[in-house]
Amino acid sequence: MNLYDLFVKPYENYSGLQILLEATGTFFGILSVYFSIKKNIWVYPTGIISTLIYVYILFNFGLLGDCMINVYYTAMSIYGWILWSKNSEDHIHVEVSWATKKERIFAGVLFVLSMALVTLIYYYKPYIDNQFSMEGTHLGLYHLDWANWLDVITTSIFLVGMWFMARQRIENWIFWIIGDFICIPMMIFKELGITSVQYLVFTIMAILGYLNWKKSLKEKSTIKS
Repeated sequence: MNLYDLFVKPYENYSGLQILLEATGTFFGILSVYFSIKKNIWVYPTGIISTLIYVYILFNFGLLGDCMINVYYTAMSIYGWILWSKNSEDHIHVEVSWATKKERIFAGVLFVLSMALVTLIYYYKPYIDNQFSMEGTHLGLYHLDWANWLDVITTSIFLVGMWFMARQRIENWIFWIIGDFICIPMMIFKELGITSVQYLVFTIMAILGYLNWKKSLKEKSTIKS
């Protein structure tokens, strides 16, 4: 696969509006990660704009299963926005910390439940993508390839990462790093070259976010001592 097939050919049949929407969604997605690194509450408004754009794109492409997952991302972003608003003294920035043992156990349970939920969505995906009609539809997981199964795993990773981020826990970055890194080859396999580059940028930014949040917590501990 050459660079043309990877980055240009998939977009030849897209309308100008579709390309603009994807570019806008990507821009606000990157902007959201930047605000997250800075522990800035604007991570959520920008993130919501990005996920809502992808909800619209995926719905119009008939990818209703993926669309529903982005609806969940949007709901989690609203949940995080509310928590950060309550825990921010200046209504912009928040303090961060490591997760407690209880929170880590809950995160493990959330991961398993997310795996089950996303697998269930994929099970009904033929029905969902057929405009909720059983005519000519066969339910099951037969239509999944290795990239789809990776998508089930990464989606669950991201859902846990979003929960940790809403709780202002440093562990969220570990989940983003792992999930983003896995998505790079997965998107190349799906012939979404531009999106694979986006996830490469996300991986680098997630590493920077992890280091920044750790440094912030260390400086806070030094000041207190």
